[in-house]
Amino acid sequence: MLDPEHALELVLQRTPTLDPEDVALADARGRVLARDVVSRGRMPALPISAVDGYAFRSAGGGGRLSLIGESAAGSPFGGSLSERQSIRIMTGAVVPPDADTVAMLEDCEVEGEQVLVPEGFPSRYNIRQPGDDIAEGVVALPAGMELGAAEIGLAATLGNASLCVFGRPRVALMTTGDELVEVGQEPGPGQVIDSNRWALRAALELAGAEVSMIGAAPDRPGPLAEMVEAALADNQVLVTSGGVSVGSHDLVKPLLASLGEVHLGRVRLKPGKPFTFATLPRGRLAFGLPGFPVSSLITFELFVRPALRKMQGHGRLTRPMLPVRLDYRARGGDRTEYQRVLLRREGSELVASLMGSQSSSRLLSLAGAQALVRVPADRGDLEPGTVAEALILDLP
Repeated sequence: MLDPEHALELVLQRTPTLDPEDVALADARGRVLARDVVSRGRMPALPISAVDGYAFRSAGGGGRLSLIGESAAGSPFGGSLSERQSIRIMTGAVVPPDADTVAMLEDCEVEGEQVLVPEGFPSRYNIRQPGDDIAEGVVALPAGMELGAAEIGLAATLGNASLCVFGRPRVALMTTGDELVEVGQEPGPGQVIDSNRWALRAALELAGAEVSMIGAAPDRPGPLAEMVEAALADNQVLVTSGGVSVGSHDLVKPLLASLGEVHLGRVRLKPGKPFTFATLPRGRLAFGLPGFPVSSLITFELFVRPALRKMQGHGRLTRPMLPVRLDYRARGGDRTEYQRVLLRREGSELVASLMGSQSSSRLLSLAGAQALVRVPADRGDLEPGTVAEALILDLP
């Protein structure tokens, strides 16, 4: 039974990064670049006015200048300027070759066909020079970068209609257990609503996976094996919930052992000890998560999410760990525990408050939680005021 840190190392050692693929810019949000995006030219390509105003030659000085035309964004001025001439120019418009400075509109006065410009404007004033934003041949977006709004906008600015990114994992999601009923049905005696299916689907999609919902498998070896083998035909990862403990109805672990190699069957973790990880033929991965709702989501957060991020080429695989000060007594035990807390700021510190009962069946303790406080195994209780490490889900 490995500690969670060693269990994660084992999982990541056996998790491949997916092959790159080209995707349209519209489909690139949240993906990770597999190839550098290099600027093919200077940005801007020509001198551009940074303000609305008047363009003229700085060598001729200010004073009263003749207005002979206009340069607007997308409609450059096509003539030439002498020393005592000027043109009206708009923000984003090309500065003509004979001009080298721009006076702001608010600093000038127009009198008929002339403009009165103050003295003392230096060369290149209020002008974005070619290459100011990006020089030619520069790596604008390096491989390994996650693509958000600014990155996609920059890629579009550089003329990229598609981008080379790492693949997205195709994940088959299956819950197990004869006790499960569909959402909307009234549970009978001993039955429970299959909430894990929907919680894990959301977690998988937020982690970037393409999810196939396989449904709930019965506690019978034959149908379970058929569903698993069908799911693995078209997917790279199998995620199951339930059936991974040591009872007579816990069939997932022996099935995975018959199909491939089980590397983990238990983790020194609370909640989430009965966590299973296996590698299967054709590079497939299988994660058997516990059936209790909190245990299922905690093991997903600690082991499955980092693996999915590695498959997609992310450099940072886990969420940040930050120090928090406890305002409660955290009871220790013989397993590393991740306790669900709310956070508040007190000066420069983050202070953690417990989200009520930490039962692995009480999903309410995780709904709205902002962090998971790590209580190390075999260290005893952490008294109020102790500074502990916390996995940050959402900063206040």
